[in-house]
Amino acid sequence: MLPSHAAMRVGTSASDMRSAGLLGDRLMYRPYDWMGEDVGVSTANPTGVTQVWRALWAAGPERVALVDEASGRSWRRRELDDVTARAAAHLLGRGIAAGDAVILSVAPSDVAAVSFIALLRLGAVVVPVNTAATPREIEHICALSGARLALSDSLERFEGLVPAVAAESLLAPIDPVVAELLDLSEESARALICFTSGTTGAPKGAPLTHANLLAGTRALQQCWNWTPSDVLVSALPMFHVHGLLVALAGTLTSGATIVIHSRFDADRLIDSVRQHHATLVFGVPTMWMRLADSGRLGELATLRLAVSGSAPLSPALFSRLADQLGMAPVERYGMTETLILTSTPVDGVRRAGTVGRPLPGMSVRVADDGVVEVRGESVFGGYITSRADEPLLQDGFTDDGWFRTGDIGQWDGDDLRLIGRSSELIITGGYNVYPREVEDVLRADPRIVDVAVVGIPDDVWGESVVAFVVMGPAALGDDATIAAWKALAESELAPYKRPRSWTIVDELPRNAMGKVMRDDLSARGRGPESPG
Repeated sequence: MLPSHAAMRVGTSASDMRSAGLLGDRLMYRPYDWMGEDVGVSTANPTGVTQVWRALWAAGPERVALVDEASGRSWRRRELDDVTARAAAHLLGRGIAAGDAVILSVAPSDVAAVSFIALLRLGAVVVPVNTAATPREIEHICALSGARLALSDSLERFEGLVPAVAAESLLAPIDPVVAELLDLSEESARALICFTSGTTGAPKGAPLTHANLLAGTRALQQCWNWTPSDVLVSALPMFHVHGLLVALAGTLTSGATIVIHSRFDADRLIDSVRQHHATLVFGVPTMWMRLADSGRLGELATLRLAVSGSAPLSPALFSRLADQLGMAPVERYGMTETLILTSTPVDGVRRAGTVGRPLPGMSVRVADDGVVEVRGESVFGGYITSRADEPLLQDGFTDDGWFRTGDIGQWDGDDLRLIGRSSELIITGGYNVYPREVEDVLRADPRIVDVAVVGIPDDVWGESVVAFVVMGPAALGDDATIAAWKALAESELAPYKRPRSWTIVDELPRNAMGKVMRDDLSARGRGPESPG
């Protein structure tokens, strides 16, 4: 029985909820009429996600599944089936077996897509890693995931940490008879370990199974009416859930076509939409701002959905996009541990500042303390601890099995509105930055006595990373000192984690318990003394 302290929305039927006695005064509920009933391939027996994809490929082998914008290569379904089988056989020949963790750190490309599918097909566990991750960050991920190999297009980054091979080498020819046999994916097996952080900033590994991935992508397929006739243009990074599991895996589950851009460029993306008659574009607010600034969104006559996520759209940008596109953008809400939780409707009113209602198969409630709690088939089972083969840590789960997201939300009519975060998480350009990680790096400089990192509103990036530094009595706050701090950040942190501005202060504001009052710093950060 649902606790009385929570208001909930679900993606199941109202009749089911009423029969269970779960619709009361505090359980305001009005489901969307999601367009798709079941447009995917269903199987009677438990199956891995690649087996579902391959069933689709076999049903229409000549359809184009994937286009690499940079090289111009396109892959028909039968070709993708063949090349991913060969790639899986290559990995098997290198000693990778089902259950082994393999890092995937490759720029968006057909090579990244083939590597991802091949690893899943082999039954290996994909560990996505930022292509700008530093050796310190990679070392931690290797230790926690137990990775046995890295697939990358920049091998020197993994030297001395884990054996690495060029991902493109997986495309080399191999005995087709051997390759044809390879599909070892299983529904209950781990598909990925994606790294996130808790409220303390300590990195955590969130494992997702094939069943999680299939449930999450099928829910998107249904609520966005994502069909084989759709063409998605994506310039999202493929080490991130948005690009890898929403854009790529969602396309594969729906049987649609994806056009992958290696990097974001507004004009090239618009040209690509026009060239391929694309119907879908997914992006983060920073991308959508640059697309709006281009003045060319009105050229996208074939577009039916413009989807934004990973950070909230500002009301002003929402309005600009609606005016230029002739339709309001779709906003969705999700996280690494759960995949996508809610979405505004394909058919219906989309309101700025809301993230819609639960996807099919997903339940969402807001607890008394305002924290959004979720439950559903795409939600992970717990964090890995010190080693990937140990029992999962149930951190963040309630006694009755709901996962506490750490986000603060409220129901606005029938839609969820996110109003803040319970942690100090900074979202810049769609990427998560955890202040403690940045602070720990900066504290390595002996001139820094104390430091706090906060996010301040930024029209382009959503939030900008700002560092407030307390120096020792003998230190000089000159340009050379700040340059040294920047160099330290560049050597230890990925670019999006580095402070964009630095403010030297006499002391950090703290409450009676000694905790830094970050809201005060965020207010002061709107006028930093030392621009970065």
